[in-house]
Amino acid sequence: MPLRIEDYALIGDGHTAALVGNDGSIDWLCLPRFDSAACFAALLGTEAHGRWRIAPASPVRAVRRRYRPGTLVLETEFDTAEGTVALVDCMPLRNGAADLVRVVEGRRGRVPMAMELVLRFDYGSLVPWVHRTSDGTLLAVCGPDQVALRTPAPIHGEDCRTLGEFTVGAGETVPFHLVWTPSHLKPGAPVDAQEAIAATEHHWRDWLAGARVAEETLAPEMLRRSLLTLKALTYAPTGGICAAPTTSLPETLGGERNWDYRLCWLRDAALTLNALVGAGHLAEAESWRRWLVRAVAGTASQVQPLYGLSGERRVPEMELSWLPGYEGAKPVRIGNDAGTQRQLDVYGEVIDAFHAAEHSGLKPDKQAAAVTRGMLQHLAEVWREPDEGIWEVRGPRRQFVHSKVMVWVAFDRAVKAAEHGTLDGPVEAWRAQRDAVHAEICARGFDARRGCFVQSYGATAMDASLLRMALVGFLPADDPRFQGTVRAIEEDLLEDGLVLRYRPDAAVEGLAPTREGTFLACTAWLGEVYALQGRRAEAEAVLQRLLGIANDVGLLAEEYDHIARRQVGNFPQAFSHLGLVGLCMALARQPAR
Repeated sequence: MPLRIEDYALIGDGHTAALVGNDGSIDWLCLPRFDSAACFAALLGTEAHGRWRIAPASPVRAVRRRYRPGTLVLETEFDTAEGTVALVDCMPLRNGAADLVRVVEGRRGRVPMAMELVLRFDYGSLVPWVHRTSDGTLLAVCGPDQVALRTPAPIHGEDCRTLGEFTVGAGETVPFHLVWTPSHLKPGAPVDAQEAIAATEHHWRDWLAGARVAEETLAPEMLRRSLLTLKALTYAPTGGICAAPTTSLPETLGGERNWDYRLCWLRDAALTLNALVGAGHLAEAESWRRWLVRAVAGTASQVQPLYGLSGERRVPEMELSWLPGYEGAKPVRIGNDAGTQRQLDVYGEVIDAFHAAEHSGLKPDKQAAAVTRGMLQHLAEVWREPDEGIWEVRGPRRQFVHSKVMVWVAFDRAVKAAEHGTLDGPVEAWRAQRDAVHAEICARGFDARRGCFVQSYGATAMDASLLRMALVGFLPADDPRFQGTVRAIEEDLLEDGLVLRYRPDAAVEGLAPTREGTFLACTAWLGEVYALQGRRAEAEAVLQRLLGIANDVGLLAEEYDHIARRQVGNFPQAFSHLGLVGLCMALARQPAR
């Protein structure tokens, strides 16, 4: 049986990330970047598509795992009849190569161990040429890729796999070092495993020490874990923030809602920056602002909803026919055609992130200001047009209310920045545009009969993105129209204490309707709204529900199937973790009376 999505943990180095199962197997790793082709792709297929497993050779009685406090160093402990052994996994910071360090530590007794390394490049489709170098290093080469394995453990080749058997006693350690370099260069240099682990621990703890976590925070350790996860999804060389380190983990088990999230969505990145800025991490905001200015260079009319990690514009969607998909969920896709869509809300998200960062102390930037003015000029021309919206529907464009609300945010934040003296421009024109957008939304996006806002102009369907109307300040949380909207969302979209983003509709989505998991970021938004409305007990209940869904090491996927009782969607998901950060901070700002 394949592992559940929540049975995995994340390790990363700011360039890419690996998913480590609670069975000791690394089933997903793309090298050298988040969006590179995977060399371990068992997550979306079988072990034949690539994995690296180190685990006891005899039956395991119990498994415990944890991150070493404040780090992305993972420790998995196995109990067997012979004793107890721990597997420590980490990806050290880059020093010209991509390193993955695994150390087996004996804790009790003498435990026989087994290792299986199956390297398969290009998402499991290519078998490398493997040989030994004069110093005993195992070298696997395939086209532009080269991976070296170094270990004192005895290993041998068999059926295009590398196998090893060894025994570890209490107090003993056995290190493994896997390193990627381009195949035209020398293999990556050896590292001391224990020193690499110690340096990696220090790096993550040093970064986390800069986070502001209020004393009133109800779940401080989960908040810190979410901040670490968001940082781990930041591509260090450019400052781009990817939505998740995986592709094609299904939103519906066995279904076709399988998308590549190893890209930089402006919306997700802007919301992530708001979360990091709220925790005091301005350096990430500055890095992302520089990334954004480079990525959107050109005319504002050419701004895309998403880009590659370095700002690449072309991210065409393709299907990998040879991969059977996670639990048979096909097709497996790489790239994302949503990059060609019109999503008007992203302009508001970006300008809001700029404003929040500068309000928190980031110095204004002339290029960012020019980008902002260009976006506002473009919005003034196109904001009345329909779009594909926040959920990137593949049906006909519609007049989505959330998109219009975020257009209002764009003009509102520009007005505020101008009033604060941090942005030059036609403030009176921006103010007039802001008022016009607000009036139209209230006139065309509100269902007077039902007393609530709706998904799109003239529709009756509800949409959880409407919860953000109060979170971004479009309406006060106690406005009767917004209160009616919250009640309608509770009636239509709340299931088992969790929120659906909307009810699937083929006419809207352009996909066959199917049951979808509840959306964890939307659930966090509902909790934030409750906090704003003074409904503290309900807000805390939402937080506890989310904490109960997080896996044993504090990670969240995009959605939760409350019927199957499983996490679904790409994992771990920035959107979910930033939602949880927002809810924790909202509750801390409004302590219990």
